[in-house]
Amino acid sequence: MTTLALELAPSRATARSAYQVGCAAVGALLLSVLAQVSIPLPFTPVPITGQTLGVLLVGAAYGPALGASTVALYLAWAVVGLPVLAPNADGSHDTGLAVLGAAAFTGGYLWGFVAASALVGWLSRRGWDRSFGSAIGAMVLAEVVLYAIGLPWLSRALATAGFPSALEDTLAAGLYPYIVGDVLKLLAAAALLPGAWWMLQRVRPRED
Repeated sequence: MTTLALELAPSRATARSAYQVGCAAVGALLLSVLAQVSIPLPFTPVPITGQTLGVLLVGAAYGPALGASTVALYLAWAVVGLPVLAPNADGSHDTGLAVLGAAAFTGGYLWGFVAASALVGWLSRRGWDRSFGSAIGAMVLAEVVLYAIGLPWLSRALATAGFPSALEDTLAAGLYPYIVGDVLKLLAAAALLPGAWWMLQRVRPRED
């Protein structure tokens, strides 16, 4: 099976390559915009942002390779100095290699974005994005991967900075405040993908 974005790709090789480069740029820009939808919390260095919605949509629509590459491009923009990550409480933006380093509180989540987009893209290639129920399953698994990377990284960064980093402290700082928002985001992503497929099939039905 193919993914939504690749279903729309031109067949000619050079045009297809240019199309994928354009998709990566558009996807990275989407992540940059959604990152600015940010709510800082006073008790944790991890803000609530719209990035996860973008990661799920990009991964599902683009597939594992293009989806992960798009998230990697987004992170590269941050590393080279562009203000694309979620803003700090004072409005500044972290940039440079340090944002992906072991001491960065959100570094694990950023790396987790790459893995989550690859996983949801891999599942979408197998048709999980074609129905609401299976799309929810794909999004939940992607979220599990995201937190499996982000939480241990956060715990280490908290310990390095001298903050409490026991399991309960880490969960309070990096999981509990985001559950409701992440559920809403994954439900939105799970609804958008099957809806987009439905519209595409009406506009451009496949020939049997």
